[in-house]
Amino acid sequence: MRNSTVCGAGSLRLGPVRTYRELFRAPEFTPFFLASSVQAAAQTMSSLALGTLIYSATGSPLLSALAIFGPSLTQVIGANTVLSASDRLPPRAVLSGLSLVFAAGTAVLAIPGVAVWASFAIVACLGLGASLAGAVRYGLLNEVVAGAGYLLGRSVLNMSVGAMQICGFAVGGVLVTTLSPRGTLLIGAGLYAAGAAAARFGLTRRPARAAGRPSVRDTWRINERLWSSAARRYVYLALWVPNGLIVGCESLFVAYALRHAGLLFVSAAAGMLAGDTLAGRFIPDRWRERLGAPLRFVLAAPYLIFAVRPALPVAVAAAAVASAGYCASLLLQERLMALTPQELSGQALGLASSGMLAMQGAGAAAAGVVAQHSSPSEAMATMAAVSLAVTLILAPGLRRAVRDQDTGSAGRTDRQYETQ
Repeated sequence: MRNSTVCGAGSLRLGPVRTYRELFRAPEFTPFFLASSVQAAAQTMSSLALGTLIYSATGSPLLSALAIFGPSLTQVIGANTVLSASDRLPPRAVLSGLSLVFAAGTAVLAIPGVAVWASFAIVACLGLGASLAGAVRYGLLNEVVAGAGYLLGRSVLNMSVGAMQICGFAVGGVLVTTLSPRGTLLIGAGLYAAGAAAARFGLTRRPARAAGRPSVRDTWRINERLWSSAARRYVYLALWVPNGLIVGCESLFVAYALRHAGLLFVSAAAGMLAGDTLAGRFIPDRWRERLGAPLRFVLAAPYLIFAVRPALPVAVAAAAVASAGYCASLLLQERLMALTPQELSGQALGLASSGMLAMQGAGAAAAGVVAQHSSPSEAMATMAAVSLAVTLILAPGLRRAVRDQDTGSAGRTDRQYETQ
């Protein structure tokens, strides 16, 4: 690995990072990884506990699904209001401070007697903060590792999320059963506080990446520029819509099999972990473009079997196989970075992340509505069929995006936008 060189005040940049060993040798990546992992575990346990609590109180699959994935809906608001702050505030202070806010909000959700509407109001506020936290986190990752190592670093973070979801859903399921949903929420709040400590004491203090005060106007201006390229639009849509619809399937696990929802969540997380490991480390560059579309089909097709309400072992296997297809998002993010100027990469990634989470919330809401008028199993199959249809519709545009990447037409669009 090359020696570190200084790149701007308070920022270290390394030579290319191509292996896991080099990645974890990079200064700050280990505490960055730990802080992100602890927060993923806290979010997983807390969402399962809250979803169970809401379902027990209301008996509504829709409200249960929204309790688990609904905070993602507020990512739409965050993507259009606060993303410019991701480059204009010190990253360590933002990450540690927001983790403390998440800890406090989760602790309030555990208080007996909190009304359902109040719980959803708190969850919506936490989701707004999460949109900013995600943009700051992925922008900081681009500083902690060299640009060429971003895909490997992001795949490791995704694998960490998968592992933490396995542990979080498994442990959370046990705690919800043996302790209580409210006790599990308090444990989740403690994990958020631990994540705040890891960020505060493990990361280097850095100045903001850009000068100026955050504003809604700047957020809109940069988002408009990112959206001005047709190639990037297709990549964004492919990142957001098919995934969000399949998350709608997952949001019905509690309603589909209340006593075994934790097992279904664990199997889905295990599949995602396997897929991200495959994409991040083992798929050669020459195969990435060819495998993108098949992986997006793998993401949705297994859920079609839920139309016949399969036995639990078959349902568990289907959830695992489908979730391996989430690794297609890594390949799309790599393409997005190739289509985006370096100076826009932070907000481009924040917009991608916020859009994905927002569509996950929308998918959960849509799946809950369909389940209310049919059944959870029929709703899951319906969402999978729609996801497959969207993947087919977007395929021609994504092929054009590859040609634009090769010819540099997205860069010309950016230059034309700047001159307007």
